Amino acid sequence: MTTTEDPLELLAGLLAKAKAAGAEACDAVLIEGTSLSHSQRLGVPEHLERSEDRDLGLRVLIGRRQAMVSSSDFSQESLDGLAERAVAMARVVPEDPYCGLAEAELLAGELPQLDICEDGEPGTEVLIERAARTEEAARAVAGVTNSEGAEASWRRSTFAVVASNGFAKLYSGTRHGLGVSVLAGEGTAMESDYDSASAVHGADLASPEEVGRKAGERAVRRLNPRKVASAQVPVVYDPRVANSLLRHLSSAVNGAAVARGTSFLKDKLGQRIFPVSVRVLDDPLRRRGLRSRPFDGEGVAGRLLEVIDNGVLGSWITDLRSARQLGTTTTGHGSRGTSSPPSPTPTNLYLEPGPLSPSQLIADIDDGFYVTELIGFGVSGTTGDYSRGAGGLWIEGGELSYPVSEVTVAGNLNDMFANLTPADDLEFRYGTNAPTVRIEGMTVAGS
Repeated sequence: MTTTEDPLELLAGLLAKAKAAGAEACDAVLIEGTSLSHSQRLGVPEHLERSEDRDLGLRVLIGRRQAMVSSSDFSQESLDGLAERAVAMARVVPEDPYCGLAEAELLAGELPQLDICEDGEPGTEVLIERAARTEEAARAVAGVTNSEGAEASWRRSTFAVVASNGFAKLYSGTRHGLGVSVLAGEGTAMESDYDSASAVHGADLASPEEVGRKAGERAVRRLNPRKVASAQVPVVYDPRVANSLLRHLSSAVNGAAVARGTSFLKDKLGQRIFPVSVRVLDDPLRRRGLRSRPFDGEGVAGRLLEVIDNGVLGSWITDLRSARQLGTTTTGHGSRGTSSPPSPTPTNLYLEPGPLSPSQLIADIDDGFYVTELIGFGVSGTTGDYSRGAGGLWIEGGELSYPVSEVTVAGNLNDMFANLTPADDLEFRYGTNAPTVRIEGMTVAGS
């Protein structure tokens, strides 16, 4: 079987094999991609790689039993065996009362134009130039003494789904990436930092000079850090780390976690958990969004989801299975690979900006902590208890002052969400995005 065969035809043929082998319902996904990457360090190329991958997965349902198998071998003999194994497995696995394909009314129809796939492929010379310019800009910052390397990358991927409920569609997307990490200082006083950028279209990618300069300036800014005494103060999160708060939120509103009873927000639906001005949205249909998609892994149409509206928790993030457990309708957030069933996953999740600039947000703070780095994973999804190692800058008299390292910021996510204020500097640089965020009354544990 050639790799040029149409993915939808290939999957349709696989479903026919599964049905002939005894499947009552089934679906199949195919994921294929092409990647390029180039890295260099201190001006010397380290690697230039190109890779191609193609895998498919088959899910078979018999009654309330389901099984999944996957393969990267697309020969007829392999696909025959794949279908037979999936059906044999589905006959013996335990029943799952919540599994099943999407109802027809939930399936995506005509697909929206999201502009998430760029035509053509960048030449290797483009990636080489991007990495070189990025590292040169970082090393040109006064105080930078060494480099951990720069990398430029590109990927095109295609995601196809065919199901026995009649769904058969695919979409493709591209991603350009750029990043660099450098060191400042000498000997044991050296500090490192980085910057990176991603975009669907090369024209939207931040310039190599901007990425390099930011990485260099961040590394230099960390030199000669001080210890601070333990205190309860306002903590301000730089946008680069503020998005971690949204990731904790998305984990807590994940339908699978809520259905298991392992989320600290499991009883909070319809309640105010943020200040009244706060909105958190998930938009799979954002034009040129890094995680945009016209349909989810179960063929369900994408739509804008108001997770938090006026501070109120308005929705869980669900796939079909978790929605059935919770007695709701899927929000169209089923995500899947080729070897496992769908699970709820956010797309372009973001915190709407507020009215204040970052400088206004910290102007009235006599003593506080501006976080630029988080270390460790001391967060409980069950209780909301939060404790993470951190580094950043101390705030004195409403201004960013000296660098601080080896401290811990601690609190509880319930209290943190309730005392959160966003600034106005939201940029869509990642899959999950937040502006600068201020949280009142957190504990900073230092020396």
